[in-house]
Amino acid sequence: MRISIEIEKKLNGSRRSFSLSARFATNERRVVLFGPSGSGKSLTLRAVAGLLRPDAGMIRIDDRVLFDSRAGIDVPVRLRRVGFVFQDYALFPHLTVRQNAAFGVRGLFGGMAREMRQRVDEVLELFGLSRLADSLPRELSGGQRQRVALSRAVVPRPGVLLLDEPFSALDLPLRSRLREEVKDLLERLGIPLILVTHDPEEAVRFAKVAVPYRKGTTGEIIDFSDATAGVPEPPAHDPCPGFHGAADRLVRCTYDTSEA
Repeated sequence: MRISIEIEKKLNGSRRSFSLSARFATNERRVVLFGPSGSGKSLTLRAVAGLLRPDAGMIRIDDRVLFDSRAGIDVPVRLRRVGFVFQDYALFPHLTVRQNAAFGVRGLFGGMAREMRQRVDEVLELFGLSRLADSLPRELSGGQRQRVALSRAVVPRPGVLLLDEPFSALDLPLRSRLREEVKDLLERLGIPLILVTHDPEEAVRFAKVAVPYRKGTTGEIIDFSDATAGVPEPPAHDPCPGFHGAADRLVRCTYDTSEA
């Protein structure tokens, strides 16, 4: 798995403007975009998904170029093979669990091939949702709604899964438990992922590498793929000297501790 992103985007609002300059490349299958709110992490996800068009740059997943401003390439959203789990889950309130999960593979008039119906049932079973298949979102708990959103994202067999702070709406005990459950499920499915978070513990538990974001700019990738105890060896050119615990180094890279 190779993820390569090099994009520029400027947003002009009535009160302030924001410039994003995201540049990183990695061969790891689990990547975290880490940093404070408003630093450009979610904008990067939206650009990968095709929901935001960069002003310049390139986005490549493996050998597929999704965007290249110089070559005039901008692959449509429906052809990118990207699964997206939004922060608020964005479930359709009038559709059942099964209908929500199947949304990405239904035909123009709502029909599904038998193979896709089987795929939906398999994913619902995997995520422990089979008995809730005919329930509506309002009848579900927060953790169950999260699983429905994940099911909808993985049913079409995406090439990469994008998770935008998927655990932030859950209370702490449930968040910790579901984080481990979801991590195990996604590993079983074998889907590469890019996760956005500003929780350093979540970053360390979920990813092999982290891309620190600060004020719209990415820093040098932090690699803690061998951090079995949560304390990786610092790189030869450490961008965050003096902070060698994985969570500490992430915070040091993204927050100005001198201003605290």
